[in-house]
Amino acid sequence: MIEARHLRVLRAVARTGSFSAAARELGCTQPAVSQQMKALEHSAGTPLLIRGPREMRMTEAGEALVRHAAGILAGLTAAEEEVAAIAGLRAGRVRLASFPSGSSTLVPSAVAAMRSQYPGTKVSLEEAEPPRSVEMLRAGDCDITLAFRYVDLPTPAEESWADLVVRPLLTDRLVGVVPDGHPFALDGRPVDIGELAEEQWIAGCPRCRRHLVEVCERAGFTPRIDFATDDYPAVVGLVAAGLGVAVLPELALESVRPKGVAVVEVRPAVQREVVALTLPDLANVPAVDMMLGRLALAATR
Repeated sequence: MIEARHLRVLRAVARTGSFSAAARELGCTQPAVSQQMKALEHSAGTPLLIRGPREMRMTEAGEALVRHAAGILAGLTAAEEEVAAIAGLRAGRVRLASFPSGSSTLVPSAVAAMRSQYPGTKVSLEEAEPPRSVEMLRAGDCDITLAFRYVDLPTPAEESWADLVVRPLLTDRLVGVVPDGHPFALDGRPVDIGELAEEQWIAGCPRCRRHLVEVCERAGFTPRIDFATDDYPAVVGLVAAGLGVAVLPELALESVRPKGVAVVEVRPAVQREVVALTLPDLANVPAVDMMLGRLALAATR
């Protein structure tokens, strides 16, 4: 019989590439990892690893088992959490993954409300931008991920959420950020993005950067991007220093002190949809369902 603890070890070995690195990740000894892998191979009845002098790689059977491990472990976690809640323990664990502006605006009040009402539930957070955060969810490395996508762009097939439970949270408008004293800051009028064609630009995360380029190209120009950072305070600081202009989500500006910059309305209007995602099995886990509700409430404030 294949045991869940052996599958967790197998995933760690596949992810890290060695027994010693997997042991560090799992907080155990290298011999313990080796023993559990031998036990798993015995249960499977076939080798799962090819051990070389310099590297270790998965056999075809090992790769197949790794592919199935995430779904098996997610289903097992769902079962364990639901059984615990039914038994009246009111305990659980929710692992969140979120993009930075969601972490600083939606997550704090949602987690505070969760801890206040359900102090036995442990909540953890890891920051990651989509699509990486969505990959983490499917791999079983988190229970809920906050993600976003731009409503004016088609969704690539590889970034589909069709297999996930989608909880819409809010629609986030993008606004222009220019230095204080900039002519558009003084006008106080909406700015057509084509009017910014000659400006130097400061771009954000890779997905945001790609979206910026597509929006500008639809307006007839390619933006000159001199700086790129996914640190929103850094974007504001660069704009305030007169080094360029930027387009940021309003959600991001809520967590940044916009000193030395002015916010202007940009046309055509650009919006992104912010959602909470989870797996169908996990959506039925009480702690996960409660956390989804707290995130939805945080988005209305």
